[in-house]
Amino acid sequence: MKLVQVALDKDPYPIYIGSGTIKNRSLWQRHLAPGPVLVISNETVAPMYMDSLKRGIGNREVHEAIIPDGEEYKTAVCWKRLIDHLADMGATRDSTVIALGGGVVGDLAGFTAATYMRGIRVIQVPTTLLAQVDSAIGGKTGINLRQGKNLAGAFHQPHAVISDIDTISTLPEREYAAGLAEVLKYGAIRDAGFFHWLDANRDTINSRLTKVLVEMVQRASAHKAAVVAADEKESGERALLNYGHTFGHALETATQYQQFLHGEAVAIGMVLAARLSERIGLCGAGAADALQELLSHWNLPTQIPAGSDAQQLFDLMQLDKKAKHDGLRLILINALGKACIYKDTAASDLLAVLKDQ
Repeated sequence: MKLVQVALDKDPYPIYIGSGTIKNRSLWQRHLAPGPVLVISNETVAPMYMDSLKRGIGNREVHEAIIPDGEEYKTAVCWKRLIDHLADMGATRDSTVIALGGGVVGDLAGFTAATYMRGIRVIQVPTTLLAQVDSAIGGKTGINLRQGKNLAGAFHQPHAVISDIDTISTLPEREYAAGLAEVLKYGAIRDAGFFHWLDANRDTINSRLTKVLVEMVQRASAHKAAVVAADEKESGERALLNYGHTFGHALETATQYQQFLHGEAVAIGMVLAARLSERIGLCGAGAADALQELLSHWNLPTQIPAGSDAQQLFDLMQLDKKAKHDGLRLILINALGKACIYKDTAASDLLAVLKDQ
């Protein structure tokens, strides 16, 4: 089992990465608060891993809340149901919420824990690759509103993250590939060496060799942990983690979260951001093609669907939560492995990239 530390000044926490960590009783004894436990999961994940999780927890008062599977359920209605569940079971400030699932479950469970009694303990047990390397780490929680993704939320750091590599082996190909987009993001924004390692290991990554998966998740998690420790509340460097996301979130919203998995939308967004970087002279030619080639090898989409409304996407991007009063701030790249925050993008350049598909 590998260990990565999120070295925050206040309330640092560990990330455990290995095989069988879900049922590792010593981890649960170390990190559960003394009160009752609510495990939040979804209809897909719970039948696969709930029993193993409960065996690991042992003789404790454990309640279950199972939500439907899908981004469209990351709503205020679902959040209210979970808050009511905690209240109905008599949860107190010494209770623990466990998020067993992917990014939607993690965001919902984290927001539920953040808002119940002004904050109770949450432990993230991410069961998708995307969640293991990104959304489960860093304490960003939230729900979607009709107007956009993650517009209501809170920073609420987990007490621990328990990543079980075994769960990745059962992921459908499409969902696994979506997670690889978030892995590749770290190479694109801060570690060209990691990008080249991913490129060199593209086939063993496709075949999901355990040794390679452990190294990949550890390296990606360490990048996320380092950025979070340096900028917990996203006032500076942490914004770089949103590379590809402003484009991606607009795509998700425009398609009512029905056409793309989150990582698929981010894959398209990363290529668009690289093409915009090249168009305005921030980045030399070739970076976008390199990203597109590797993403395509993993069967990820890299272009906006034909017939998309570029103006609608442009308008949705203006509502992105990373926008400031003085305009939209995009995460662009100077080169593979080096990202920057850029706030002077001309509307004509942005629209041209959105149309040039």
